[in-house]
Amino acid sequence: MILDAEKRGLLKNGIVEPTSGNMGIAIAMIGAKRGHRVILTMPETMSVERRKVLKMLGAELVLTPGDLGMKGAIEKAKEIAQETGAHMLQQFENPYNVYSHQFTTGPEILRQMDYQIDAFVAGVGTGGTISGVGRVLKTFFGDRVKVVAVEPAKSPVLSGGQPGKHAIQGIGAGFVPKILDRSVIDEVITVEDEEAYDMARYLAKKEGLLVGVSSGANVAAALKVAQKLGKDARVVTIAPDHAERYLSIL
Repeated sequence: MILDAEKRGLLKNGIVEPTSGNMGIAIAMIGAKRGHRVILTMPETMSVERRKVLKMLGAELVLTPGDLGMKGAIEKAKEIAQETGAHMLQQFENPYNVYSHQFTTGPEILRQMDYQIDAFVAGVGTGGTISGVGRVLKTFFGDRVKVVAVEPAKSPVLSGGQPGKHAIQGIGAGFVPKILDRSVIDEVITVEDEEAYDMARYLAKKEGLLVGVSSGANVAAALKVAQKLGKDARVVTIAPDHAERYLSIL
């Protein structure tokens, strides 16, 4: 997304983007490396660790009311873009978000799994990961692979429910992202807040894996899918965040 914006000469006044944390950290890292001013808007309910990481990377952080969720952060980013001329990458709408996973993550999963996959399970934040990877897997396997989306039980918008407050930071923005390719999704699974947190703690204590809350949600959902498909099923998921960003709440 950043490289595309650079090519089009859109970053002369920097980058402004709403984030729940993970995408913002990536933007801040690349912005620091490539010399771009980065302004990030984030709901105040996100973990303190995320704020510290973003500030350490040199990003300017603007906190928005927690009860407004990601929609509030998005509106604030639009306001700042108009005031400063900074460019919004529009991660919830930018097709390059999907392309990055379609041309990198998806093929990498195929190679690492030796082209043997029964299901792919991923939480939906922007929808970029599941859309990009899902396209690759559906192209290669067709209906032989099951693509499963994960969302918070307290905000089941993909399942046709109403948006609500939840504690699984990184997924469940409270609306259906424009870049989400629902044509590749076979099923949507909801995960309770407690399931995600418990799984993150379990993975640390029993597997030595320091992963975050959205990773806990992914693994909890992947285990449900594996139980349905049977013991020989090859189920893939992704751990997109690190526990160090959640130590104050885990």
